[in-house]
Amino acid sequence: MCNVSTKNITKNIIKRPEKINYNRMKTSTLLLTFIFMMNIVYAQEKILLYPDGAAESNGITEEEQFLRKDFMVKISEPRMYVYPAPAEVNTGTAVLICPGGGYTGVSVIKEGEEIAQWFNKLGITAFVLYYRMPNGHHEIPLKDAKTALEIIHKRAKEWKIDKTKIGIMGFSAGGHLASTAGTHLTAKNSRPDFMILAYPVISMQPEITHRGSKQNLIGKTPDEGLVKLYSNELQVTTKTPPTFLFHAEDDKSVPIQNTYLFAEALKLKKVPVEVYTFPEGGHGIGMRPTNPEADKWPVMLENWMKKQKLI
Repeated sequence: MCNVSTKNITKNIIKRPEKINYNRMKTSTLLLTFIFMMNIVYAQEKILLYPDGAAESNGITEEEQFLRKDFMVKISEPRMYVYPAPAEVNTGTAVLICPGGGYTGVSVIKEGEEIAQWFNKLGITAFVLYYRMPNGHHEIPLKDAKTALEIIHKRAKEWKIDKTKIGIMGFSAGGHLASTAGTHLTAKNSRPDFMILAYPVISMQPEITHRGSKQNLIGKTPDEGLVKLYSNELQVTTKTPPTFLFHAEDDKSVPIQNTYLFAEALKLKKVPVEVYTFPEGGHGIGMRPTNPEADKWPVMLENWMKKQKLI
């Protein structure tokens, strides 16, 4: 069972947004979305995580495919696409983006390419991760995320990246993957320096987990050891990196208690954390116009990154 109560969440780390010109943001976001959709992903540099083939397999050998125009499944060639920061605004910061998809696939446009393009405007080099699904091998997604971080560290000079400013961002189940990378720490060059978690799956505890993500990651009847291992609110230590979280209270897919629990666990370990919750917004907020309140998260994230001296 979880040993942190959501009722005792520290109030001063939960923040509400200020007012914003929603109509103006909606128009500009629609324009950006059109531009992003025109920018085909394969125009970006593709980096294979395992050029000679992965040592561990998830057993998927079928051809990759899009279930819809932005949701890829059956990923068998794990890779990332590079979005380098423009030289004139490059801050040296980098973010590895883990799109969501319930550990069945990845939402590569809405929670990948569009986010990368936005980071570029802040002078941040972004990488969109096409990670493999577990398919009965729970360790596979984390292996891909850590390998991607290692490659970014190794090639930091080439991409003009500061090795002390390499973070990870994840959406929904991708948020679980990102928070796993930030709590299951191993080699220094595979540790993120900060985390950005968007409506994340955090816990595998039955009361608050996202059932689909849990089942796809650790199976229908996992043992207690696996449940605890992947309940990332239980894996926070003093070495967990500073974290930014946001979540809508009316999220019907991933209960907001996931964010509350993780924020409280970070606070207990004195890890810097900033949390924003929105009364409405649902699940899958992304960068597209969703709600006048929830649409403010990019501004909040930018401000947080400035406070963290990342930009």
